[in-house]
Amino acid sequence: MTENLNLFTSTQGLFKDALDKLGYDEGMYELLKEPLRMIEVRIPIKMDDGKVKVFTGYRGQHNDAVGPTKGGVRYHPEVTLEEVKALSMWMTLKAGIVDLPYGGGKGAIVCDPREMSMGELERLSRGYVRALSQVMGPNKDIPAPDVFTNAQIMAWMMDEYSRIDEFNSPGFITGKPIVLGGSQGRDRATAEGVTIIIEEAAKRRGIDMKGARIVIQGFGNAGSFLSKFLHDAGAKVIGISDAYGALHDPEGLDIDYLLDRRDSFGTVTTLFDNTISNQELLELDCDILVPAAISNQITEKNAHKIKATIVVEAANGPTTTEGTRILKERGILLVPDVLASAGGVTVSYFEWVQNNMGYYWTEEEVREKMTKKMVDAFENVYTTAETRNIDMRLAAYMIGVRKTAEASRFRGWA
Repeated sequence: MTENLNLFTSTQGLFKDALDKLGYDEGMYELLKEPLRMIEVRIPIKMDDGKVKVFTGYRGQHNDAVGPTKGGVRYHPEVTLEEVKALSMWMTLKAGIVDLPYGGGKGAIVCDPREMSMGELERLSRGYVRALSQVMGPNKDIPAPDVFTNAQIMAWMMDEYSRIDEFNSPGFITGKPIVLGGSQGRDRATAEGVTIIIEEAAKRRGIDMKGARIVIQGFGNAGSFLSKFLHDAGAKVIGISDAYGALHDPEGLDIDYLLDRRDSFGTVTTLFDNTISNQELLELDCDILVPAAISNQITEKNAHKIKATIVVEAANGPTTTEGTRILKERGILLVPDVLASAGGVTVSYFEWVQNNMGYYWTEEEVREKMTKKMVDAFENVYTTAETRNIDMRLAAYMIGVRKTAEASRFRGWA
């Protein structure tokens, strides 16, 4: 709870700094420091044993001055209202950074999907849509997959909304199966986006990706895709980790072998004896460090021990405010999460566009369009940071919030 509250307050602090740098007054900060709408719903579901259980659901809609709000729905036993608020604000930033016509949204249900049957999950997913159908829709608020949700859950949600709407509505949600209007390349979009950002950052620091030594903390969905993409690009992935420990080989790990051996939760280190700790992994001598696991990993306690030339955040909030400051002082290039992980929402936008026009692109077309969006976004953030002599996180926040602030000003909201 405290960690989620800290996430929310630190996000507010960065919004304040960004708006101050852009020259906006206190009124704009008051408008953007919290979601315009924060909805809490109770969802009664009949469980497989015949008993009724009531679940709590949330939907945060940060600001819709630019266009409909957009953001994932996570299923997690420890998700809180403050976390949803903060993440909806982050989605506004991501949409602004890659120049999409969206505001930020985020949703959640307090549950543990790992302990639920498929039938229970379907009833819960449909119940969430019924509870929120009046405030969601293709031109209001567009959900997507997030932690512990997937294409199947998106399909149930789309079907339920289409029943309520009495009209087939594929544009209601993104991250759907291909046969229901999903986009080619959506499942790997976040990791591909991070890979593009890593390549752009490497160019700025004169690092050749062929043979570059890379450490990736996390071997779940994002981390494993990333490891594969970078390995195939000729980089040496010298370290990876999961919840139980980390593996290190200065000559480069056999990523294909590890991918074959990992379980459905991304666990692989338990099969090895010569493991190191996650903390030791972060402090390995490498060219590029990619935290792709959980928040608050690089702090004032260990930031001075980081040996990487570049740190690219693939997880949400892996570096604290103090950690960010120390890395900048040491000349380490830190690429923030709101930029690095924007590939997912970019391809979600492409999916929504394809649904709206009823014409679908090839995977090559999707990749080409996403690459341009991500490269342009990196260039914009990097140049802003250099010219203003600020860290890339503050630069990303400035670019991310500017579009929503401008739209709010023109509408006369602030």
